[in-house]
Formats: sequence, C-alpha cells, structure tokens
Amino acid sequence: MKTECNPFVSVVIPTYNHAEYLHRALLSVFNQTYVNWEVIVVDNHSTDKTEEVISSFNDPRLLYLKIHNNGVIAASRNAAIQIAKGEWVAFLDSDDWWASNKLQTCIDRVGDNIDFIYHDLKIVRERTGLCVSAVNKSWQLSAPVLIDLLVRGNAISTSSAFVRTFLLRQIGGMDQRREMIAAEDYNTWLRIAQFTDHFKYIPYALGYYQVHSQSVSSIKDMSVPARFAAEAFVSRLDSYQKKRFEGNLSYTRGRYNYRARNYKAATNDIINAFKYGRHTLKPKLIWMFIMIVVFRRK
Repeated sequence: MKTECNPFVSVVIPTYNHAEYLHRALLSVFNQTYVNWEVIVVDNHSTDKTEEVISSFNDPRLLYLKIHNNGVIAASRNAAIQIAKGEWVAFLDSDDWWASNKLQTCIDRVGDNIDFIYHDLKIVRERTGLCVSAVNKSWQLSAPVLIDLLVRGNAISTSSAFVRTFLLRQIGGMDQRREMIAAEDYNTWLRIAQFTDHFKYIPYALGYYQVHSQSVSSIKDMSVPARFAAEAFVSRLDSYQKKRFEGNLSYTRGRYNYRARNYKAATNDIINAFKYGRHTLKPKLIWMFIMIVVFRRK
C-alpha cells in the first residue's frame, strides 16, 4: 500500500461558484474511512467564497487549481487527470457528496480483473434538502460493455465513477468539444469500454446526487449531447440494437418535452420509448403519459 505522499486514489472535483455545496463535498472526502488519497479541486475562477472554503481545509492532500475552462467542465477534469498521482481516479461533482465508506468499499473490490467501479447514488432535492426515497439506480454492465452502454444507456453517474488513471490517460481524457457538454462522461465511459470489459457495479448507494434548479439535466434536452457522445459507436449496433438506442434517447427527449410542457412532442417520444426503451423506464413513461392526459384536460 502506498503512503500518503503517494496516494492510491486521486479525487477529482471541478467547481464553479459552488461554495455553498463544495464544503459539503470536501468534508465527505476528508471524512472517508480510507485515508490514502489526494483531492484535486479545479476551480473555473469562481467569484463566490470558493477560496475561503478551500482554505478552511488545512491538509497537504488537498490541491487547488484555477483554470479558465470556458464553460467546458471536461477541461477542468482533464487538468486534474494530467497531474493525478493516484493509480485510480474517483470523480466527485462539487454539488454531490459521498458516504464515509465510499472509497474503502471501492478499494475492497479492486483486483487484476477490475478496471472500473461504479455504484448507486441517493437523490437529494434542493427544496427540502432531504434525501428522498428515490435512488439513481444502475445495473451490472454486461460484456461487451460498449454495446451494453449503447443499447441500455449510460449506467454510470459521474460521482460514482472509480477508474484506473492509466485508462483515462490512454483515451486522452474527456472530450472537450462543446457539443459534448453534459454527456462528456458518457462518451468517456464508451471510449474506455473499447479497451476493457472489466466494469464492476456495487448495487447500493455510496453517495448523494444533488438535484437543483440549475442542474443541467433540468434545463437541457440531454438527448442531443447523448447522441453526439455515442455517434462514433452507433455503427457497431445491429438494426434492433439501434432501435433500443433510439428508444432510450426518446425517453430522455420526452422527459425534457414533458417538463417544457411540449405535450404533443412528449407523447410521441413516450410511445417510441415504451416500444424500444429499456424495460425499467416503463413505470416512468406510464406516469408521464397519465400526467399529460391530466394536464391536457385542464
């Protein structure tokens, strides 16, 4: 086992004007039962109290970088990946946080045949600040993982990802094209899956995912960047698999249209997603369809 001067894990936290959340995220790292880590905070020149939050943690394991990422969060993550000393990188968004046993639980599963570990996250709503019953559940990806990620969609939340550093460097880090924004993580998992099928799912929540009014998924049609993230790989799918891929995108687009009250478009998306999307989406699709019928009658 490495010493604290040579961390085994590099925790990567990009941030911008999230001082109110960043302290909680960092505290969850410092409260880990596993201690052989470094944490790299990459700040897009925040104008809030981010520096005060950073200075409140007096620990040599904390590295603080400032870069201008021009709105491309992948650039911040790549800056950290380039200097990471750990054999593994654990991603954590600055508005999310971990359970105290997250790192130890992942490390307990590290082995020669494991290259990527991920887990569920509990969902926290901004309005109440309380953990709701919903869990952002994932599943064990099946080989070939690349095809599974395409056919069933992105199974991996960024703040759950625990991946070998050399793989991130092997693929050249995250794609920094603007069209990829909000789906750069999905694209990264797809590119890693070209080189390994050794993905390990931990089937319980080891962290918390914060949902708030400025969450990208709340204000953007995520089907657009998701399609861009996967476009280089879709040709590997057969005709039925392509329908499954499109069905999952229809769900994502339908959810956006539903929230935007574009009910006609949302209904078409729901029908296509119900036919071809993954089965676990069906309860959500039925609920959205019922709510559309209710709203249209008002």
